[in-house]
Amino acid sequence: INLQEMLCRNGDIEMQDMEEKIRFLKLKVAEKKKLIKLWLKVLPKKNALDAHLVVLQIQYSQCKDRIKRMEEIFADPANESRKRDLGGKDPSGPELLKKIEQLEVELVQKEEKLLETDFLHEHVSRLTDRIRATAESGKQDTLLLAKRTNELQRKIKARTQEMMALVAELSMKQALTIKLQQEMRDKEQFFMTVSSRIDRGLPPPKETENEWLKVLRNEKMQKEAAEAREEAAAPGFVHTTAEQRPTAYVPQDSYGLPLPRPYGAHPPFKPSQPSSHMRHFRKPTVKPIEI
Repeated sequence: INLQEMLCRNGDIEMQDMEEKIRFLKLKVAEKKKLIKLWLKVLPKKNALDAHLVVLQIQYSQCKDRIKRMEEIFADPANESRKRDLGGKDPSGPELLKKIEQLEVELVQKEEKLLETDFLHEHVSRLTDRIRATAESGKQDTLLLAKRTNELQRKIKARTQEMMALVAELSMKQALTIKLQQEMRDKEQFFMTVSSRIDRGLPPPKETENEWLKVLRNEKMQKEAAEAREEAAAPGFVHTTAEQRPTAYVPQDSYGLPLPRPYGAHPPFKPSQPSSHMRHFRKPTVKPIEI
């Protein structure tokens, strides 16, 4: 059985290899078919190109032969047809002298024009230098003027801000003055009312009594605050809001003197007041004791 399985396995492997080879060969065949179709399409163009190439080769050989013949004709000294006359005539000596004189006159004229141009150039250069110097000085003046203008603008801005602040302060003072004038008129009216009531034998108004009580209360508070400050300034004073507790006791025996003695490290226990969270707890019910 193992031998059969091994043979089957080997057969499967060989079958897979053969399938891979067949698939590869099919791809090769398809590629070759594509190339054949491509070359079949290009074949008519190839024939035309071959014919054109033959024509060009013939023309090239003809050109080479013609160039060779022309070189032979040009290199032959006995052949008179190799040169070509340009035509025309050569001027004589007097004509050449006249032409030279004319050229010299034109040269002198050109030199005069060149000198005039140089003179104008120098004059223009001096003028431009003068204008440039004037422009530079104008730049300095402009810079100084700009600085002065900026400084004046800064001062104007500062003065404007000061004026606005003064106007705002003046408005506040005016409002305060109006308020004080109104209070003064109210006080005068109140004083006249109180005076008229006193003249008629009537008590002052209720508002006056409230104001007087307020003044008395303020004086009392100020007095208490002054006393508290004096106590705080005393030596050994400790500011606390806790309830004062005794720190000593007087012995009740008949052997010692009735002088207070400090408790020391074991003062008597004093329970604190129950806090507000005790309201969440129910009070216990005290059961009667049966004897």
